[in-house]
Amino acid sequence: MRQAKVLLSEGSKATLGCALLLLLTFSLVPLLAQASVESSLLGVQTKLTRVILPVLSVIGIALAGLSFITGNENAKKHIIYAIIGTAIGFGAQSIADLISQTVR
Repeated sequence: MRQAKVLLSEGSKATLGCALLLLLTFSLVPLLAQASVESSLLGVQTKLTRVILPVLSVIGIALAGLSFITGNENAKKHIIYAIIGTAIGFGAQSIADLISQTVR
């Protein structure tokens, strides 16, 4: 069976990285415009734990599935890492709340 490999050039990797950074910046800017530092940090935490991390988790699962479908030899590792990342991504709010309650 032939393996399909998707290779990104350095230019396309840089472009993708810049696009993700720009998206992250524009999604957080309205939250950072608040008056107090505490409310700004709480807004950033909420945006990260309820929106960005779960979306990245789903993207990771999709890429791991694509790796499995294309016959990549490391596909099982990709799936395991994606599942661990998904557990952390969807459980981030609970983890943050646990740490917050422990510190107080």
